[in-house]
Amino acid sequence: MLHPGAIIAAAMPQLKIQEYYRVGNSNIQISRRRFTQLVGMGALGSAVGATLSGCANQYDNTSVLALEGEKRWLSADEIKVATREPYFPERYLLVEDFGAAGDNQTDCSAAISAAIRACHESGGGRVVLSSGVYRSGPVHLLSNVELHITSSAQLSFYTDPSRYLPAVFTRWEGMEMMGYSPLIYAYRQHNVAVTGGGVLNGNANRDTWWPWKGQHSERDWNYYPEQDQAAARQQLFDMAERGVPVAERVFAEGSYLRPSFIQFYECQRVKIEGVTVTAAPFWLLHPVLCEDVTVRKVILRSHGPNSDGCDPESCNRVVIEGCTFDTGDDCIAIKSGRNNDGRRLAKPCKNVLIQDCTMRAGHGGIVLGSEISGGVKNLHARNCIMSSPDLERAIRIKTNASRGGVIEHIRYENILVGEVQDAIVVNFYYEEGPNGNFQPTVKDVEIRGFYVRKAQRAFVLRGFPDNPLTGLSLRDCDIALADSLGVIENVTAIQLQKVSVNGSQLQAAQLL
Repeated sequence: MLHPGAIIAAAMPQLKIQEYYRVGNSNIQISRRRFTQLVGMGALGSAVGATLSGCANQYDNTSVLALEGEKRWLSADEIKVATREPYFPERYLLVEDFGAAGDNQTDCSAAISAAIRACHESGGGRVVLSSGVYRSGPVHLLSNVELHITSSAQLSFYTDPSRYLPAVFTRWEGMEMMGYSPLIYAYRQHNVAVTGGGVLNGNANRDTWWPWKGQHSERDWNYYPEQDQAAARQQLFDMAERGVPVAERVFAEGSYLRPSFIQFYECQRVKIEGVTVTAAPFWLLHPVLCEDVTVRKVILRSHGPNSDGCDPESCNRVVIEGCTFDTGDDCIAIKSGRNNDGRRLAKPCKNVLIQDCTMRAGHGGIVLGSEISGGVKNLHARNCIMSSPDLERAIRIKTNASRGGVIEHIRYENILVGEVQDAIVVNFYYEEGPNGNFQPTVKDVEIRGFYVRKAQRAFVLRGFPDNPLTGLSLRDCDIALADSLGVIENVTAIQLQKVSVNGSQLQAAQLL
């Protein structure tokens, strides 16, 4: 298979410019001017993606799955092949046949539910929203059902919180509880999907859902609402730490804990493809304790508080590819439970592949944490583009001594960044910092082929004095322009090979 840079280089004229970016660990070079053009128009992700399209079926699925039991980690291509996608019979049910109407007025909740039930009971297939705007309360998917929103359709959700009751079993900021139903939800189902070219609109804004964040100022937000999640949030934290049974952790009416937009909980073979998800109450895509998750060519656009784009939590075999993120919080955040609840379940998020994605606004581009007590193992992120004055961090790992968790076997490759505030962040001091008895472990993290045009700080690397940051390797990295080297505290055993900042080669001693 051609190296991703080969296609890019072959398509470019010879440029007589002395400054080049080298793609990955190959001998392919891209001029700085061309790199800036490609980042600006988002073309590089498509070019890179084209080189990968033919390699998906070079392994036998069964044999790759068997590798998980061996003492080695799956490669990026092996994760791609091992992640099983759902399959649906050729059966199509129009929601109009069950009483729905795409007139932006009719309450289609019962009709959509009836269509899903009928599809499930008949052996599975596709439930179709064909044209117009369909108003609905929460949608609960069942096994073997694909919810398909065509490019001519929008699924528009009511914002009355009472419609998202009774409470369902869910996870909120890494802790299990009984809370408001996610807008699209599936619990212990298999073979489920949300697909199409249409729009999923949560209709959250400054007047609905978002004020529940409480007093909050950021960018153009300035909230001082009467509703506030703070009391319920603290109560949930306390219950989780004391090990209160989940059935007794009821946070429904009056709690102000906002629901995720799409949450699949303990499901197998899940797919979200092609849709645009916008104006979310809380996190946008949140698969929890799932196996075989595919998120492909999804546009995620929501600038509310805690508008994380895609947060796989304690999942195994996850592929996120070809997606666009423009969010009010982390674009992608890999999670595995918070504090005592995360350790109680002890399920890492593992075997994750992120590729060919574009990140714009967000607190972080590709993030591990902060709810990470179960650990993260074997993640590959490659061939992604990030750029925005509102992108705060490109690569980010955030944890603390209350979260703990083991983060290991992490690979970033061919990540191109236009403009960002902090380029690489590994921070043990997130929120609680050193206050806790569960030291975080970060090891075998490799970043190669990482190119940044402009950053305020090159690094924020903060370990603890008695638990320094180790296990970080940087190779073939170039941060072309940085206002400062950044913050480096308690870092040992870092490896650098061909790493430059502001045109000068960086030595490991400068980060120790």
